[in-house]
Amino acid sequence: MKKNETKRVHNLIIVDESGSMCVIRKQAFSGMNETLQTIRQMQKKFPNQKQSVTLLTFDSSHTTWHYDNTPASQTKDLSWKAYNPGGATPLYDAIGKGISKVNAQVSEGDHVLVTIITDGEENSSQEWTLRMVRNMIEKLKKQGWTFTLIGTDNLDVESMARSFAIEEHLEFQQDEAGTRAMFAREQRSRERYNSNINACQNIPSGSFFNED
Repeated sequence: MKKNETKRVHNLIIVDESGSMCVIRKQAFSGMNETLQTIRQMQKKFPNQKQSVTLLTFDSSHTTWHYDNTPASQTKDLSWKAYNPGGATPLYDAIGKGISKVNAQVSEGDHVLVTIITDGEENSSQEWTLRMVRNMIEKLKKQGWTFTLIGTDNLDVESMARSFAIEEHLEFQQDEAGTRAMFAREQRSRERYNSNINACQNIPSGSFFNED
């Protein structure tokens, strides 16, 4: 793909809204909005990219689609009431639903960045299993999708990511400062990702969050 050709970039963001996230509700809420702002900034910085957003939050009682393949320019920051942690963690279901929805919307040559943020392990999925999710991720990575898993320091994030066949992972401390730093690093990595797309360059596997 040439530099001046229009590139479609799908941003799928899956955020845990289970009860334990209440500890960092304020920071998670702010971080989601900052991520939306970053995507809008990328749309302005790289006008030859068409940025779209699918943002979902989840717990055992609901999956909320805040945005569904929405052009970045049409997104707005979430309201405080839009994110209210409670319930358990159907992580496999959330990932499976999110990936399936975006997969039905992409075309050949599109770029897809999947961001999964959680502070807990799977404990209540009804439809999807780890094997189903892993198989889909492995298939879509071969099509050029980028998957990132971001988890709190109470988890073995590296092993958890490996179980999903995800190379790009980041661990953060579940407090105000740690959560704020995590979102800032994620946004810098997102900016590099889009810069590389603009330059028709690939990020080496396993180095999405590297800042060397």
